[in-house]
Amino acid sequence: MFEKIVLASGNAGKLREFSRLFAERNIQILPQSQFDVPECPEPYFTFIENALAKARHAAKHSGLPALADDSGICANTLGGAPGVLSARYAGDNPKSDAANNAKLSADLSGKNNQSCYYVCVLVFVRHEHDPQPVIAEGIWRGQWQNEAAGEHGFGYDPHFYLPEYGCTAAELDAEIKNAVSHRGQALQELLKKMAAFA
Repeated sequence: MFEKIVLASGNAGKLREFSRLFAERNIQILPQSQFDVPECPEPYFTFIENALAKARHAAKHSGLPALADDSGICANTLGGAPGVLSARYAGDNPKSDAANNAKLSADLSGKNNQSCYYVCVLVFVRHEHDPQPVIAEGIWRGQWQNEAAGEHGFGYDPHFYLPEYGCTAAELDAEIKNAVSHRGQALQELLKKMAAFA
C-alpha cells in the first residue's frame, strides 16, 4: 500500500475525515498546503473531471500519490443543482456555508419535492501521469430541511435530513456517518480498488 498520500484539498473538515479513515490503514494523509500546492482550477461540469484534475495537480506539485475528492449536494427538483458548484453556490467572495445553505433553502422554497442527495467522487493517482486513476463514487440520499440542526459535520450537513435516522447529517454520530455517508461509501469502494496496487 502507500505510506503517505497528499490530499488535494484545503478543506479542514475533509482533512479530518480522511485522516481518521486512513489512519486505520496506517496511511498518513498530508494536506496539499504542506507542499505549497497552488489552487487548482475546477472548470468542469462533472464531479469526476474536477476530481481528476485536482488529483493530478496535487501529485505534480507534491511528488506524492494524491487523493482528490469532488463532492456536493444535488437537489432533484433543481436538475441536480448546486452540484459541482456546491462550495460556491452563493458566490465565492468569500465562500460561506451559511450563505450556501440560505440560497439552497430559498431555491427549494415552495417546491413539493425536497429530496436531495450528496455525491462524492474520489480519485486516487499514484503520480501525475497515472494512466489508471482509481475512481470511486458514493451517493447518500436525504431530504432538505429548512431549519438547521446539529453541531457536527460541515457544509450542508445541518440541513440534510435522513428519514431513516430521524435526524440531520450534522446530528449523526461520527462513526455512523463515516460508514453510511457519500464519502464513506466512496472511500470503501476506493480502498477495495486500491488494494489491487498493493
